[in-house]
Amino acid sequence: MDRRTLGTQGLDVSAEGLGCMGMTWAYGTGDEEAGIATIHRALELGVTFLDTAEIYGPYTNEELVGRAVAGRRDEVQIATKFGFRLNPEDPYDRGTDGSPENARRVCDESLRRLGTDHIDLYYQHRVDPDVPIEETVGAMGELVAAGKVRFIGLSEPAPETIRRAHATHPLTAVQSEYSLWTRDPEDEVLPTLRELGIGLVPYSPLGRGFLTGQIRSAEDLPEDDWRRTNPRFQGEAFAENLRLADRVVELAEGIGATPAQVALAWVLAKGDDVVPIPGTKSPARLEENAAAADLQLTDAQVAELDAAISPDAVRGARYDESGMAMLNN
Repeated sequence: MDRRTLGTQGLDVSAEGLGCMGMTWAYGTGDEEAGIATIHRALELGVTFLDTAEIYGPYTNEELVGRAVAGRRDEVQIATKFGFRLNPEDPYDRGTDGSPENARRVCDESLRRLGTDHIDLYYQHRVDPDVPIEETVGAMGELVAAGKVRFIGLSEPAPETIRRAHATHPLTAVQSEYSLWTRDPEDEVLPTLRELGIGLVPYSPLGRGFLTGQIRSAEDLPEDDWRRTNPRFQGEAFAENLRLADRVVELAEGIGATPAQVALAWVLAKGDDVVPIPGTKSPARLEENAAAADLQLTDAQVAELDAAISPDAVRGARYDESGMAMLNN
């Protein structure tokens, strides 16, 4: 697995990371044994950039990651996130909390759950519009000075927020949804990041699994799968989006790779400052995804994929109304 560098501060990570969320949360019932096996296989293949968060579970995902890397901490780069006000009885009932107190408290709790003395990349999961970003990032910078955090970032911020945050303390990465069917960062976020020397970490680079061609109906998803409530997986939007996924399948056949590999190779082709974090809880899927790092698309193939799934062809919002309200703040 090749390596890439995030930010001008120089966080060295694997060219592809591993999103760990689905191992315990959101995409059907979790399987701790399979999750740990997936992380171990990732390390064998050189996929060392692991992404988790306080809210995944909540809490259980960080604990799983901590158990998986016990005794191997020096081999991995761990990214985790804070920034929500959690309801312990309903993990989907949440608001933002970007207070300095929350940034410090969650950091200490995440360190304990992860079983480590430092976090490699600490993100604010969603920007809190009620707390000036300078206050939040100022507290994150203090955690860097204290040695608890190596680098900091934001998830789904607006371009102006990125500028204000970066002026307070250098950002190493911004995490945003980015894939063939979510091209939003290309408009303003990615140009801003490149101007400032900040890396992009795309989550859901496989369109929440849709671009793999394996999901043919909502019935293919577990009953407790969060995607059943996602607008892009509903009714007419699902049918329209299925045609786009089929186009990726068709193009992948011509390239001689799986749809997942082609979708990931497309993201990787968008720049050496881009490090996607496809999620899986299956060692076999992990192996398939990791192989995408060796798939070099031609400029013509990238352009063909660009045209095959144009941003205005995708149907449905990325989240429900409450989720959309937390983006681009």
